[in-house]
Amino acid sequence: MEKLTLQYISREPNTITEKTSLLILLHGYGSNEEDLFSFATELPEDLIIVSARAPQNLGFGSYAWYTINFTADAGKFSDIPEALEARELIATFIDEIQDKYKIPTEKTFLLGFSQGTILSYSIALNYPEKVQKIIALSGYIIPELLPENIETKDYNKLDFFISHGSVDQVIPLEWANKAPDFLNHLNIKNSFQEYQVGHGVAPKNFFDFKQWIEERL
Repeated sequence: MEKLTLQYISREPNTITEKTSLLILLHGYGSNEEDLFSFATELPEDLIIVSARAPQNLGFGSYAWYTINFTADAGKFSDIPEALEARELIATFIDEIQDKYKIPTEKTFLLGFSQGTILSYSIALNYPEKVQKIIALSGYIIPELLPENIETKDYNKLDFFISHGSVDQVIPLEWANKAPDFLNHLNIKNSFQEYQVGHGVAPKNFFDFKQWIEERL
């Protein structure tokens, strides 16, 4: 495997054609690339699935995109300089993977969980030319990670599937609930689903975002 910006694992279809789409997975804090990759066996076979590993090694197979403070409020929950650095690593990685497989932006999906979702929002809103279809699981939008010229950017092709657990003990539902209104203000297409679960992905949640992906292939 050639050396790219981030380590990753992948699943490729038997044949890659002009109809093939790409799904990039960004795991949460303290997890690794194997976590979300467990979805792969249940997702459409014509998807190239790439699961990236975050750069910060926490030990014992755990990784993070940046430092977080679990006891802080929304404004101080994330280390912003580290998050900005992680965002740029991911942005470069997306370019590398799209180039490797010759997959265009309109055929690229980005799925994040928790910390991976926070960065997925930031990637999409800063670089809408890189990804258009985003699955945002159990995360929220951080204003400090948004572009200064957000009101003038072209977001007409962005499309979000957002979900959150109603009893999430890590990222409060109220933080996630702000995303739809924010995206609506920018006329960005989005759907928001709430599930009776904690900080995780309920079976119904998986089924719903799988269907959302299939409808856009």
